Amino acid sequence: MNNYLLRTAVWTLAANDRFPGGAGDGIQPDDPQAARQALGLAHLDADLVTLVEVFPITHIERLRDLLAEKNLTYEITILPQPESHLHIGFLHKPWFTVENPRFIPGSEGTYAGGRQALAVDVTAGPRLKAVVIGVHLKSGRDKPDQDRRDSQCRVIGDWIAALRQIPGYKRRPIILMGDFNMIPGQDVSNFHLLGADDEMNFVSSWDLQDRWSHILESGRANLLDGFAVSGPPSARYVQGSLRLFPMHWAMKMGRSKFRAEVSDHLPFTASFRVF
Repeated sequence: MNNYLLRTAVWTLAANDRFPGGAGDGIQPDDPQAARQALGLAHLDADLVTLVEVFPITHIERLRDLLAEKNLTYEITILPQPESHLHIGFLHKPWFTVENPRFIPGSEGTYAGGRQALAVDVTAGPRLKAVVIGVHLKSGRDKPDQDRRDSQCRVIGDWIAALRQIPGYKRRPIILMGDFNMIPGQDVSNFHLLGADDEMNFVSSWDLQDRWSHILESGRANLLDGFAVSGPPSARYVQGSLRLFPMHWAMKMGRSKFRAEVSDHLPFTASFRVF
């Protein structure tokens, strides 16, 4: 434990196999992918990890147990998605508290079967009280996909703006992270609506603009995952700490092998002061 920093991370697990030719049951406990993901998380060793595309929901318990075998203790916060088989959850170390998990109502937007954003309250040390929101927005590059993301982003952005008016939450940092499925510079309306009238600062769009997090089958890659903090940038956020974690290098894999055996996404990490 670092007594001064809370190190956060976000990672998309690529567990969705409900497609033609897929088994349709996600990552099973005896699947080698589960063990590889636990090894990757051990290399990451973050205090709070937002996990996207958890399927089945018990997969997060398997990861916790495998990490425990590596002498890394994590607790779990997760809620079953109302309409989707793909879940969002949090792994967090026991030295701080994660509580009050709740969905942002209607944040699946007009996407039937979409994922609702999941928010939690985080308290670490004497000075960090934050709201962390995990999201998994509609994928796809066509106009109808962008329109569905617009509907999701509008609901989440409005919820953030309303939260800032609630006593006890007005000065809390808001940390938004997940699989945005949005590309900086392309999905302009998505970012505008998700930003809650300039409430959020999309740090990943600036600090990681020359990097990539999503590995395509063709071998190319793009920046689909996102990280934002309430703006102007929170005094708790350590400026410049947002990094793409090269998990494939840590595991001594090329990105094609990593995509095939671990995940088609790489994680982000960022740090927050707790004192």
